[in-house]
Amino acid sequence: MEKEKWLAEQFDAHRGHLQQVAYRMLGSTGEADDAVQEAWLRLSRADATGIENLGGWLTTVVARVCLDILRSRKSRREEPLDDEPQPVAGHERVVDPEREAELADNVGLALLVVLEALAPAERVAFVLHDMFDLPFEEIAPIVGRTPTAARQLASRARRRVRGLAKTSEADVAGHRKIVDAFLAAARSGDMAGLLAVLDPDVVLHADRAAARLGGIAELSGAEAVAANFKGKAQQARPALVDGALGVVVAPQGRLLLVLNLTFAGDRIASIDVVADPDRLEGLDLSTLPSL
Repeated sequence: MEKEKWLAEQFDAHRGHLQQVAYRMLGSTGEADDAVQEAWLRLSRADATGIENLGGWLTTVVARVCLDILRSRKSRREEPLDDEPQPVAGHERVVDPEREAELADNVGLALLVVLEALAPAERVAFVLHDMFDLPFEEIAPIVGRTPTAARQLASRARRRVRGLAKTSEADVAGHRKIVDAFLAAARSGDMAGLLAVLDPDVVLHADRAAARLGGIAELSGAEAVAANFKGKAQQARPALVDGALGVVVAPQGRLLLVLNLTFAGDRIASIDVVADPDRLEGLDLSTLPSL
């Protein structure tokens, strides 16, 4: 009994770190909690006396569990979490929206969206090395690669995260102000604010997947487009989309749709709403530079 109590105390001392690792890999508090719980189950079944570095051992276990979850997502091409199947009775996962929002703000929602676009092994290598300073010699067996190959995985991920903007910093900064005003007006239901940033002849086009989500395939004119966004965009955030400023909607960091924007002066001239999984996968999403 004393041994079990000691083991639980040791695990609790590492729990916060493990949850941070899992969340940055998965972008979901529910799945991160599942990964940490699985690490505890494996520890409780293992001979802890033979583990020299418990923190490193637990981090490795959590990373491998997260990698399995990421690979499962890719193979199933999961829908975003808002539409995921209901859990089996007795295994309900409780999601705390405030906790999700706090973690997303701390990590950066745009970063989570970019991480979601990475291959599972790239994401794991990048998170473990660049965010938690794990050496590639320890990352290699987790992702099933050599240390050199693990380094290449992280390098590719790093280039994707940093992004190479196709528009100038001045353009991005100017457009950012327009997009911020657009999203603020949409969230608050401010029609006048929306009309102030939309070109009178603005057009909106949604692909089939996006139309199924919102029920609208095409709109034209500032009044119609503004009415469509009024009271919405609660989970929308600015991001670089193929090097230009756009908008991503990503509940808990899981990409749902993207708004490709074009501008005419200081107004939005067109909005292309993308939700098709194949099109989303082909987009180059990057975090925004500090303004």
